[in-house]
Amino acid sequence: MNAIIACRTAALGGHIDRCDECGYEQHSYNSCRNRHCPKCQTFAKEDWIDRQRQNLIDRPYFHVVFTVPAELRPVFLQNQRAMYGLLFKAASETMLELCADEKYLDAKPGITTVLHTWGQNLSYHPHLHCIVTGGGLTELGTWKDGRKKFFLPVKVLSRKFRGKLLYLLRQEKLQFGGGLEHLNDKVTFGALLKDLYNTEWVVYCKRPFGNAQKVIDYLGRYTHRVAISNNRLIGLNDGRVTFNWRDYSDGNKQKIMTLAAEEFIRRFLMHVLPPGFRKIRHYGLFASRDKGKRLTLCRRLTGTRLTVLRRESTLDRLIRLLGADFNLCPHCHSGHLSRASP
Repeated sequence: MNAIIACRTAALGGHIDRCDECGYEQHSYNSCRNRHCPKCQTFAKEDWIDRQRQNLIDRPYFHVVFTVPAELRPVFLQNQRAMYGLLFKAASETMLELCADEKYLDAKPGITTVLHTWGQNLSYHPHLHCIVTGGGLTELGTWKDGRKKFFLPVKVLSRKFRGKLLYLLRQEKLQFGGGLEHLNDKVTFGALLKDLYNTEWVVYCKRPFGNAQKVIDYLGRYTHRVAISNNRLIGLNDGRVTFNWRDYSDGNKQKIMTLAAEEFIRRFLMHVLPPGFRKIRHYGLFASRDKGKRLTLCRRLTGTRLTVLRRESTLDRLIRLLGADFNLCPHCHSGHLSRASP
């Protein structure tokens, strides 16, 4: 929170920009570069997207979302590092094992997973977004395409995911406080897991993307997103924050919510990840070990051309993202601002 407060203020230092026409000067302050800051993710996202272009395979991709029941959210919130790790493990193993089954694909797909922990109103809602290749590499080293209209049966995905996560939960040693002390009792915790096993869990699979570029654009929207972006904020008045949100349970309607500033901050901070925790992970064809060899083979088998990594200077990237006049002088409106010499 301190990093976000100090971002682009004198607290982090800065420099003077000067207009090349009229000589107008203004202070430019440094960014915090914190991964939870709404203002500091654009460049990180662009770097990541450029690297992922080299991993693309010219085949359809599916978007699969794994969610957990509301009863498990307090368990996640009190044991974030452990529970997020189990969520990644259960979801990735579910997809890889089902894809390896000859009834479905009988091959190894490429999987990119991204952890999100929020709902539109900043409520705590941990879930995984997974982008999966619509096909995979067989044990014989050949490429096998999946079915065009769906990835895997949703009910099969859901039930296998449920069984895996609940099994992993039984093995994990968790500690509870803050009103959940009763879950420290093995019998009570076991009863909770038994009840969860008897409910249907939600796994959602969207239609495949049309092409590789759409996959990249889509991933860019998900990978470096934070709990709320600045453009959703409407105002701060009398200690209350007002923002837009979309209610998916009510026909995807856009609504307005107002919270006390303290409650707004509390909700935002629920989504700060444990230090060093990797919220983007790759599995199957995209796993780091021997990835280069696998992807070279997959590109050859699918006729995919290798994308050359873009080499851009900071100035070139700013122009591409913000337009040629991103640094137009606010005083004379004809010159451009650039960093002044000391």
